[in-house]
Amino acid sequence: MVNTRVLLAGLIASMVMGMIQMVYEAVAGAGFWSPVVFIAATILRDLQSVATPVPFALIPVLLGLMGHMMNSVILGVVFAALVAPRLQGLGGLIVGGAVYGLVVFALMWLIVVPLVDPAMLRLNAPVFAVAHLMWGGALGLVLCWGEARVGALRQRPAH
Repeated sequence: MVNTRVLLAGLIASMVMGMIQMVYEAVAGAGFWSPVVFIAATILRDLQSVATPVPFALIPVLLGLMGHMMNSVILGVVFAALVAPRLQGLGGLIVGGAVYGLVVFALMWLIVVPLVDPAMLRLNAPVFAVAHLMWGGALGLVLCWGEARVGALRQRPAH
């Protein structure tokens, strides 16, 4: 069973990654909403050719945010179940998460995105890689925060 800490880690990590990519794309001229609209283009195929700068549109933005957060939670659960148990301490979880994020980036950018959502290839690849690195680091950090609090409470002497 997945606990609340793992779900929260996936959601917080998705916000870290999303803000990095969205702010960069806004500054670079593609539009603040371009990353989430490009995610929505997976389902709303007319968006594959949306012009930049990408304007705000409620349905694509909501659909893109939901897809981004859902993927982050799912990939966070995979990390928490398969990778995190093999890592030790805050540094191990952060570095392990960052490496995991880069592996996810490589698989997404090179295999998944070209097949299912070519509009995403319009994002800046190096920034997208850094955003995935930060996503993984945030994922590891939040997972460790929960463990550190629980461990600290267990080690506290009785008064």
